[in-house]
Amino acid sequence: MNQKPCLTRDDAVRIIAAARAEAEANGWPVTIAVADDGGHLIALERLDGCPAASAYIAPEKARAAALGRRETKLYEEMINAGRVSFLSVPVLQGMLEGGVPVWVDGQLAGAVGVSGVKAPQDGQIAQAGIDAL
Repeated sequence: MNQKPCLTRDDAVRIIAAARAEAEANGWPVTIAVADDGGHLIALERLDGCPAASAYIAPEKARAAALGRRETKLYEEMINAGRVSFLSVPVLQGMLEGGVPVWVDGQLAGAVGVSGVKAPQDGQIAQAGIDAL
């Protein structure tokens, strides 16, 4: 039987703490979501002052990154380049920059989604969380 790494609750807490530190250091109110490799939510934190919609968007970015096994930035770039038909893909709703997969030893362990500020900043916060692992 194959074995692979997977994110634990403790991993999710560590990711969120590091992502929160990055967001707070820059004064960015965001929602941070951590999902497993199937896109199922493990943890979520919404910082004070964050837009309410971000609490829905961040988990969808994490889900899209996990299911697609790629950064959601790539989906956004593809759609902005004219492939708008990709918007009809079932299940994937968070196709905006800010969803980043978590890779461990070449295996997908989960994903982080961030929403609340400009797209590149969302991605920066998500990566800061992952880097804490």
